[in-house]
Amino acid sequence: MKRTAASYRNLILFVLPALAIYVAFSVYPLISSVVLSFFDSDGPVGSVFVGFENYVFLFTNEATSERFWNALGNNVVFFLIHLVVEVPVGLLMAALLTSGVLRRSTGVYRTLLFIPATLSVVIVGFIWRLIISPLWGIVSFPLLGNEVTALPTISLMSVWQYVGIPMIFLYTALLAIPGDILEAARIDGSTGWSTFWRIKFPLIAPQFGLIAILTYIWTFNGFDIVYALNGSAPGPNYSTDILGTLFYRTFFGSSGQVANLDLGATVASVIFFIILVTTAAYFWVLQRRLKTYEL
Repeated sequence: MKRTAASYRNLILFVLPALAIYVAFSVYPLISSVVLSFFDSDGPVGSVFVGFENYVFLFTNEATSERFWNALGNNVVFFLIHLVVEVPVGLLMAALLTSGVLRRSTGVYRTLLFIPATLSVVIVGFIWRLIISPLWGIVSFPLLGNEVTALPTISLMSVWQYVGIPMIFLYTALLAIPGDILEAARIDGSTGWSTFWRIKFPLIAPQFGLIAILTYIWTFNGFDIVYALNGSAPGPNYSTDILGTLFYRTFFGSSGQVANLDLGATVASVIFFIILVTTAAYFWVLQRRLKTYEL
């Protein structure tokens, strides 16, 4: 069917409001942040173009580079804990919900498992602080007060909150598998366990790449759960500091650190390029070679 000029005009009218909001609140701030990272706004003559000096300072200054690499390392750990724990648990939940074991209670369990993802991070942080408090909680050891346990503890709290998201992805993928394939497997004598790993799992495998890259983007943009629990100077001794809290502390100033808009914009730009490069590599290298089964 050929599109008329009126149909194109109507399409533009429908898209334009959402596009304008996206440009105003996403594209423009992003471009402004990247542009700001190439200037020095604190000079005696106002804003001056300095090229890559802010980036050089970030990576070579002893104090700033130490904080940056520490935050980046913590962010990698934060991501890996989510990937290693959240995805298998989400797969287990999705498998149970589609196995028929729960029968009529599937809807109730699905709702209960997804509810934490709808809660405010502040509420989640407050609840978990009460649960693990050495004074009145169920744990006598100060998990958030120890450098070794603080970051894994916060990561697992975040996993608890957002495990429903990969569960829903995998749950819908499992429901999309045609029933005749599963029926043929049962006729051939395949057991439930064998059917899942030999038939269901290969069919939903493409979802894991999507979940992994979405988890990567979200965790490297992470900020709220750490800030809600430990503030902008995540302790102890910056052991829970991630790139999001480093940016907040640098750009806005906090915990004795003076605000530096240019350096903060530089940190934000580095975070953006880290996410952009990895995401682009995923879609260019892996997603192009990913083969799905024809159902």
